[in-house]
Amino acid sequence: MKDIKGYTALVTGGTSGMGLEYCRQLAAKGCNLLIVSIQREELETVPKEISEQYGVSATGLYMDLSKETAAQELWDYCQEKGMEIDILINNAGMFFFAELTPESRAKANTMLQLHIMTPTKLVMLFGEAMKQRRKGYILNMSSLAAMLPTPGITFYSATKAYLKNFSKSMYFEMRPYNVGVTTVCPGAVATPLYRLKPSLMKLGVNIGVITPPKRLVRWAIRGMLHKRHVVKPGAMNYYLPVLIGLLPNWLEMKIWNKFRR
Repeated sequence: MKDIKGYTALVTGGTSGMGLEYCRQLAAKGCNLLIVSIQREELETVPKEISEQYGVSATGLYMDLSKETAAQELWDYCQEKGMEIDILINNAGMFFFAELTPESRAKANTMLQLHIMTPTKLVMLFGEAMKQRRKGYILNMSSLAAMLPTPGITFYSATKAYLKNFSKSMYFEMRPYNVGVTTVCPGAVATPLYRLKPSLMKLGVNIGVITPPKRLVRWAIRGMLHKRHVVKPGAMNYYLPVLIGLLPNWLEMKIWNKFRR
């Protein structure tokens, strides 16, 4: 795999969950970091801890990536600081399970901005600079849900499907410029995103339906450095979409009615 020691990686949502694990594993490979997050308290400690542990430069930046202007502001920040981004990890995200109602529209709008608009703009801005330099890596976090359009996760699955399709197209567009674009489509991951009880989380990991972040990120980084267009870890990525696709509409409706009560 490519030696990325001395590269600079921008990781969104980098102070918790998979984002934090990306930061740790990239730092272990000698990458300097720009850690972007909306978690103020964690930004006070995470960059310092990573810098001290791995001997790399780690900078924390507070930013709400659901803002319409976030991508441009992040690009401008890097330009002002003279920071050349070699690796872009679009990891920041959110999740909610609910029927689309007037009460959930605000969350839906935030998700559209966070999962679609901001990552797209970041790929355009930082990707163009990578094209000019003829090197770089872009990793976009999609989901197994991209292949599972089901009620309750209507916006989540749709936005992740956009990321999956957008990234695959960009893979071909960027390849002639020696820039890799990799999409990661995990199933459930053992992070706070899904707000599962610890007992259920542990059970899911033990039976193999939930993947520990450390393992997933290791697979993702390996795929990124090999410039694979997609990383689909776990057997669920192959059999679950097929099984759900076989469900008759009446049964899917019956299941949804049970969950929505």
